[in-house]
Amino acid sequence: MRLDFANPEYLWFLLSIPLLIITHFYFLRHTKAKALKFANFEALKRVTGKELITKNIFILVLRCLVLLFVIIAAAGAEFWYLGESNENDYVTALDVSLSMTTTDLSPSRLEASKQFATEFVSKLKGDTNIGVVSFSGITFVDQALISDKARVIRALQGLHMNEIGGTDLSGALITATNLLMNSKKGKAILLMSDGSHTAGSEDAIREALQYVKSNHIVVHTLAVGTERGLVPYLPAGYNVSAIFNREILQEISKATEGLFFDVLDLKKLREAEETLFSRANIGLLRKDLSYFFILLALTFLFIEWGLLNTRFRRIP
Repeated sequence: MRLDFANPEYLWFLLSIPLLIITHFYFLRHTKAKALKFANFEALKRVTGKELITKNIFILVLRCLVLLFVIIAAAGAEFWYLGESNENDYVTALDVSLSMTTTDLSPSRLEASKQFATEFVSKLKGDTNIGVVSFSGITFVDQALISDKARVIRALQGLHMNEIGGTDLSGALITATNLLMNSKKGKAILLMSDGSHTAGSEDAIREALQYVKSNHIVVHTLAVGTERGLVPYLPAGYNVSAIFNREILQEISKATEGLFFDVLDLKKLREAEETLFSRANIGLLRKDLSYFFILLALTFLFIEWGLLNTRFRRIP
């Protein structure tokens, strides 16, 4: 849950609030100096026991609040929260790097991921648009957003290991986000990888996450494989483990309010499928707060107007 602004540049007008406070006290001082030329207010204060020229702090606070709420409304205040929508648009992002051919998850990490994504897509209901992204050292768009599940499944089944070295998780996140950019529904990314981010820095991941969050997208991640998986392109006698990093995938899902699944075997894969499908319609929903802040501004404006015509009314 977070507060966001559709037009954040309008928040610069908040600098007008200190200006309002300064001008209030400047004109108050000027008015008091002018009034003292015509009356002995100190003597009148001793007689009446009241401050005849007040600082009107309460009125100043009301005016500051009115200005604050108007600026926030103009900035397009939006409250984003995790909730259930009628349907989401999805992008499935699959790691097709060499490490995904490791066979610690039968028949391989990649084939198990393809099967999972295929079954998940086939079960989605409604007019859900789905895209497919594959990534290794670079990222490919294998299928743009489309509601035709048959085409999406063909794209998933056609994925194969990419010989381009490295794994660029940040590029996959950015590309998947770009596919969902114009979606008017809830937006989610299903990211399946062994977490071997070898084609970029941690700063690149953080920047990609900021980009994903600014577009209000949930990322569900599956850490596919185990720490026992052996590098597939070396003889078995070398016993060199393939890269596996679940922590980076946990960080991605946590930062975007998504789900994380640690897929150690086929049983865990089935459990992940059931859980994810049961929450397939969970996404970030928007509540426009502009009308609420306009209402607050009008309320405090009427309160100020009422006080100026009653308690703080000047008698000529």
